[in-house]
Amino acid sequence: MINDMPHRIKLDPGSPHKKKIFELTDVLLDGGVAVIPTDSQYALVCDYQNKKGIDRIRKIRRMDKKSHLTVMCQSLQHVSTFATLTDDNFKLIKRLIPGPFTFILPATREVPRLLTHPKKRTVGIRVPDHPICLDLIDELGHPVLATTAKIPGIEHANPEDGDRELFLSRFDNIVDVVVDDQEELPAVETTILDLTGSTPELLRRGLGLEKLDEALALEGMELNDGVPV
Repeated sequence: MINDMPHRIKLDPGSPHKKKIFELTDVLLDGGVAVIPTDSQYALVCDYQNKKGIDRIRKIRRMDKKSHLTVMCQSLQHVSTFATLTDDNFKLIKRLIPGPFTFILPATREVPRLLTHPKKRTVGIRVPDHPICLDLIDELGHPVLATTAKIPGIEHANPEDGDRELFLSRFDNIVDVVVDDQEELPAVETTILDLTGSTPELLRRGLGLEKLDEALALEGMELNDGVPV
């Protein structure tokens, strides 16, 4: 637990207060774990270099080492630092960010092994369209690790349940700070695209599907969609 910090921070999602962003940044720089809103569901986040924070998030989510964690970036420049991009992938991602998409890509050496698939050496990458996320990353000076905030097997600890206060209260005693944007609790996750092959592959159908269809059409790319409707 981080001392001398409010456990809850209320932030306007449209124009987050800079002082509160500074406070949130200090929590992460001090090794903390936070729950923050994004342009899809709430996320568990920590500094991407924080090994203890990453371990805490995996325990909260009960994730094994084969489960992808996401590097939440601020820009395409960040993306190219942490993932190897082909020309086609660069063009497609440029059309889709910022937005509610997670891209599975080959990881560069900048990515700690804790964040990559142990066999495939791939990483999840995301650039959210949300001022709180982007301001936090900007103030921190580098990306954060992020994954959907939920606690398996705990009542009202899943964002799909719809009660924001009950949901956020489940994290009060297990993370260092919870950010409340006082908005309706989003029920839909990001769309996940695997861009490690010759054709983009849809791994999870979520937000932004119309934007994805438009971007694929503009780039003349096909989509391998094996996700059941």
